[in-house]
Amino acid sequence: MSELRFVRLGFGEERVEYQEAWQKQREVHAARFEDAVPDTCLLLEHPPVYTAGRRTTVSERPLDGTPVIDVDRGGKITWHGPGQLVGYPILKLPRPVDVVAHVRRLEDALILTAAEFGVRTSRVEGRSGVWVLGDPVEDRPLLGGLSLDFDPRLHDEEFDARLNGPEYAPSNAGQRREDRKLAAIGIRVAKGVTMHGFSLNVNPDNTWFDKIVPCGIRDAGVTSLSYELGREITISDVLPVAEKHLRDVLENAEPAPRVIEPPTPPKAAAPA
Repeated sequence: MSELRFVRLGFGEERVEYQEAWQKQREVHAARFEDAVPDTCLLLEHPPVYTAGRRTTVSERPLDGTPVIDVDRGGKITWHGPGQLVGYPILKLPRPVDVVAHVRRLEDALILTAAEFGVRTSRVEGRSGVWVLGDPVEDRPLLGGLSLDFDPRLHDEEFDARLNGPEYAPSNAGQRREDRKLAAIGIRVAKGVTMHGFSLNVNPDNTWFDKIVPCGIRDAGVTSLSYELGREITISDVLPVAEKHLRDVLENAEPAPRVIEPPTPPKAAAPA
């Protein structure tokens, strides 16, 4: 892959409004398609905002009417805000684009970033993003005094964690010793060029996630580098480390087009 350019759009008091950053993505995407700019990764921090990918359902949105911006990326609903490093890698990839391979490369870079701070993370099968794995189910504390075999989040279709206080809140998944997401990934590919990207929780107020069903996942939660380490980590601490690993992973990658399997020919009808 070609050399990767980083653009730091704004952090802290200079956080970038979501709609402004989305428009900047469109501009860079168009320029990258025309080969007017190299592969580019926009890095920034947003003011508090909820964004919903194309697969978000009504039942996963805030119950109190909090505004949500509907976006053209994959995935479901999430939150962005202070204390979260957001990255939008805008890369030209061979067509047809192997979206899964692109997501895996972003996960690799974020797993390496977390590891440099001493936080061990991994993937969870069937769930994108970067995760801190919880304890085995049998070793976790009882939820509401009940065996986890009767976890209402899994067995009661009417149960809504958003209405049941901190005991079931996504922000308290660490106290429950459950799987918890450290970084979320949601992308879009148009004309062979990627958009959107990742959000890495560094030191945010994770109770913002309690208003939604983060990424549509009801039986896990969210975490941050600061929570896992028990000490304050800042965006400025993480930024150069994330850039280093994104550069190493993405520049050294050799993306290949997605393999399209030919359709299976229909079986011949058996003779009468």
